Amino acid sequence: MDYIRLKNMVFYGYHGVAESEKILGARFEVDLIVGCDLKKASESDDLQDTINYEAIYHDIEEIVTQKKKRLIEALAGIIARTIREKYLGIERITVVVRKPSVPIKGILDTVEVEISY
Repeated sequence: MDYIRLKNMVFYGYHGVAESEKILGARFEVDLIVGCDLKKASESDDLQDTINYEAIYHDIEEIVTQKKKRLIEALAGIIARTIREKYLGIERITVVVRKPSVPIKGILDTVEVEISY
């Protein structure tokens, strides 16, 4: 299997359980790994023979900035389902959503979830 990876896309969204997160919003980081067959595209050099990762980027941007979720698990899930359903040829998809600024009393870099379909 071949892979397309979009790493560390950064968006501002309004996801969280706390009311302040829903009002103030926060930065979210997203990684996407798409497993697919890239043989034809590697030989043809034609965009029509691959999965358009610029279009995927904008789909993820719209989801993160426009849809409001309480849990980053739900955010990762809607990203994975939307992209897998929209783009033909995806055999496997993994989405990682990181939330660097979580309202947890303690010291940590980030909270992240990873979902694969």
